[in-house]
Amino acid sequence: MGKKNKDGKKGKSGKKKDHGEYTLADLSPALTQAARSMRTVLTRNLTASGLYAGQDGVILALAASDGLPAGTLAQKLGVKAPTMTRTIGRMEAQGFVERRPDAADARLTKVYLTEAGRNSVTEITSSAAACDELATRGFSEKDVRSLVRLLKAIDGNLQAGDHDEDDGEF
Repeated sequence: MGKKNKDGKKGKSGKKKDHGEYTLADLSPALTQAARSMRTVLTRNLTASGLYAGQDGVILALAASDGLPAGTLAQKLGVKAPTMTRTIGRMEAQGFVERRPDAADARLTKVYLTEAGRNSVTEITSSAAACDELATRGFSEKDVRSLVRLLKAIDGNLQAGDHDEDDGEF
């Protein structure tokens, strides 16, 4: 027999938590799962274009500023240099990017979009928009603005926290 709540009604077991019942301990798992689900849907949407997870970020970064060194791309996208080098190699083999020596300093190699890479920008943006629409189904515009603002604040806190750990204080 289930316990009665303050209204005198029996509570449903296995019922999902109401908004007011979430705690700080629910944040990390929920955020991690939501990010994983977003990435899965976006990757599925991009499969037809031949792109793999993470490659969309490289193409969008180069579309905004073509001709970047691999290290700069890695820094912009928050990955380690060896990971970016492997990604660029794969994308070069797929025909999305090409590496060329810098005109001013031949020792420096820069990454540029090919025509196929430039052509994929539209597919990436439409795939991302479809993913965003699915993710925010049932949300108001105000909800979306609040969510984005909160996520950016979380990211800012976490980015700042990375630097705080370097000072040796606890």
